[in-house]
Amino acid sequence: MLLVFDLDGTLVDSIHDLAEAASDLSEAHGGARFDDDTVCRMVGEGASVLVERVMARAGLAAPPPGALETFLRLYDQRMFDTTRAYPGMADTLRALGDTHAMALLTNKPEDSARKVIAHCGLDGFFTHLVFGDGEFPRKPDPSGLRWLMKKHRASAARTVLVGDSEVDLATARAGGVRICLARYGFGFIRVDPATLRGDETFLDQPQDLFALLDRRDRSRR
Repeated sequence: MLLVFDLDGTLVDSIHDLAEAASDLSEAHGGARFDDDTVCRMVGEGASVLVERVMARAGLAAPPPGALETFLRLYDQRMFDTTRAYPGMADTLRALGDTHAMALLTNKPEDSARKVIAHCGLDGFFTHLVFGDGEFPRKPDPSGLRWLMKKHRASAARTVLVGDSEVDLATARAGGVRICLARYGFGFIRVDPATLRGDETFLDQPQDLFALLDRRDRSRR
């Protein structure tokens, strides 16, 4: 079984640091600061889309030149202030790695993502990683997901995408794989219940993966 994990909101709780960096960018262009819930509804499609949304709220029709680079610099200064792996995540990945292949699929730029993974003690768990500024289109385009499946020789029936947002849900459906949604993740606030079909599974803590995967394995026997 191949488990493909999202990063922000699934493996790590990074929303406050993202919100503070977004607020710094907004203030620099005459806008207001944001609370975490507001930024929860702005993240998910990558840093460039977040910057577009921040600038729109600051009253700008389009991001000024260099806005993305400014945001990434501001975020780089803050990304370790409060960001942590969700409780039990490292132990869960360590145990799952004995019996499952694991990969990472994130819309976060590679430099930021690798720094966060290392800071949170999650580096070394994933054989292959796909980032938001790499060769593949960002999620919900399934190209990165399909590349990971090919690298691991995993069929759609033997692949589960573990994420927390409507972007992850759309990616899983576009790739024809099962979705497991982390209700503890900050991106879950954007999942519209009306879009759920009943074939999804859910996590309330990382350790729930053990029981969910065990039930899935038994149902296939």
